[in-house]
Amino acid sequence: MSDNTQVEVSAAPDEIDAEAAPVAPSRKDRAAALEREGEVAADFLERLLDIADLDGDLDVDIDGDRAIVAIVDSEEGRVPRRLVGPEGRVLEALQELSRMAVQAETGERSRLMLDVAGYRAQRRQAVIEVARVAIEKVKQTQQPEPLEPMTAFERKVAHDEVLRAGLTSESEGVDPRRHVVVLPV
Repeated sequence: MSDNTQVEVSAAPDEIDAEAAPVAPSRKDRAAALEREGEVAADFLERLLDIADLDGDLDVDIDGDRAIVAIVDSEEGRVPRRLVGPEGRVLEALQELSRMAVQAETGERSRLMLDVAGYRAQRRQAVIEVARVAIEKVKQTQQPEPLEPMTAFERKVAHDEVLRAGLTSESEGVDPRRHVVVLPV
């Protein structure tokens, strides 16, 4: 018996490659997906607040390539600050639960950002100030300057500020002691 296998090609090779290549979602499609992420997370958090009988309104927004959900004070009362927890640990856990709820609903990994009672906004400003002091010190001494350990969110804020100042930075260490080091030019 001979092994004469025949293969039939119904399209030109360049057409096959074009069909197999993934198509990047349009900006409009990506915005719609981010809005959906925010809505799913807000629904999850609203149910959670209701179950826990806690006050708070939910704001949903998009910032760049992330859905942003914020639990803010409502007319009925203030958002319990215990939802932030020591050093934002409860907030981080709620954010991860929200991301998991989004992934369960949409099948897509989420980069959703959660804020509670303006904690992240306040923390962002504090990290920017710390980074600016380190930037000035590095410019004067031309020596690397390590910052305090930070969360991934805070490290991103610090790296962005260092980049805006025309310097470079890197993260070193292992969580929970991972930190940014500002480097001279």
